[in-house]
Formats: sequence, C-alpha cells, structure tokens
Amino acid sequence: MRAILITAILVFGMVSTSCQTRPGNDQAIANSASKSADSKTKIPVIVELFTSEGCSSCPPADRALKFLAKQQPVTNVEIIPLAFHVDYWNYLGWKDEFSAPQFSRRQELYVSRFKLDSAYTPEMVVDGQAEFVGNDTGRAAKLIADAAAREKGNVTASFDGDALVVSGSNLPKHETATVFLAVVEDNITSNVKHGENAGQIFNHSAVVRSLSALGAVEKASADFQLRISLPTITENQRIVIFVQDNTDRRILAAQSIMPKRLA
Repeated sequence: MRAILITAILVFGMVSTSCQTRPGNDQAIANSASKSADSKTKIPVIVELFTSEGCSSCPPADRALKFLAKQQPVTNVEIIPLAFHVDYWNYLGWKDEFSAPQFSRRQELYVSRFKLDSAYTPEMVVDGQAEFVGNDTGRAAKLIADAAAREKGNVTASFDGDALVVSGSNLPKHETATVFLAVVEDNITSNVKHGENAGQIFNHSAVVRSLSALGAVEKASADFQLRISLPTITENQRIVIFVQDNTDRRILAAQSIMPKRLA
C-alpha cells in the first residue's frame, strides 16, 4: 500500500490507492535459518514493521512479524519486533486505533534513507539498514542474519527506585545518535468493522504504544548514561531501548526488557 507523504524536504506522488503486497513464505525462513539455541550471547536485531489495520495487504506481514517474534528462528539472534501502525490509511474507512502521526513520520525517515518514491505498507526494516515488503519472511531471515554480523554496542537498563538508568557501552563508530525507548504491547485483540479488512479479528503483537527520544549521543562517543523516570506500563507491555544513528539510521545497540514490577 502506498501513500502520499509530504515533508518540508520531499514531496511524493501517489503510486496507488491499494495495498502493495508480495508473496511470503514462513517455511522459507525456517529452511534458511535454524531455530535459536539458548545463548547468553544472542545478538539483538531490531525488526520494524510499518503496518495498518486499514491495509488489506498487511495481515500476512503482521503474521510474519509474530512468527519472527515467537519462533526466534535465526541462530544466536534475539529478534526484537516493533510494529508501528501508521495513520495515513485511516481515511479509507477504518481508523487504526494504534496508529499515530509520529509513526508515519518515522517511516518518512526511511523513505529518505532508502531513496524510495513513497512510503508503503507493509514495510519491514531490519536494524535500520534494509527494507522490503513485510511479508517476505525468506528475505527477513537473510537480512536479520546479515545484521547480526555487523559490529554492535551494548545497552543496559536498571531500576533505581522510580527511575530507569540506561547505560550504553562499546558503541561502534557513528554520527550523532538518539537513544529511544519504546513501550511495546502484545496480545491485543482488535475487531475491524470497516474498511479493507472489515470483518477480520486481529491478535496483534509487538504493537508500539509509545516511542520516546531519551537523549542524544554525541558523534563517536562509545559510552553514555541516562537517568529517566520509569515509564508506566501494563501487564502485556515491555520496554525496548535502542540507539540509532541519526544519519545512516543504523541500530547501534538494543535491548528488550520485561520489567519485574509495574510502575
């Protein structure tokens, strides 16, 4: 699915008014990468999916992301899924309650980064370095393995009373970067009553409910520490912290956290 996106820098033309899709195959990913073994040294890889309940091509991609999250099929890799629901298809008859203009703007950064004609759904982005149609699980497997082979730093978080202390170390060479915190929710049931997916009931996973920029990391800095207020989360939610280069969009470090207590 493609849309018009207009920014101060770029003006994109309308490509289509319906979802773009390409065949995907969960078996391809199972054949191309073995299921992860238990490991203390699993390499985190961020997999973003730009999706919408109003896009008829998105359900297979949503299932693909859930497959990656639950099966963790790439050896010694921790796949960290993030489903960003965009808002630019809300006019088609169904307003996606999980969508936000902020998530559409985030996708615009990848439109620029990858020199695309326009944003589209479903789009999957692996570690900020490769994008493709989100239901192509065979390609996802290869790109996740490729991302895990690149140099990465470490990011950790610890609780200190009502505060969260976020520390980064050994970051690879980078331009100015941003530390992000995403609150992510699983096991969300949604009954779509109108639009292209009318009549379908979705069970969403890895839905990004909020995305906050915690602070900047100066160019070439290998280490950082931030102290923030502990975000409010619910039972099915977790926290994902990642560091992203502002220029080439590389994910420099990431961690998924399931807090032991609720704030």
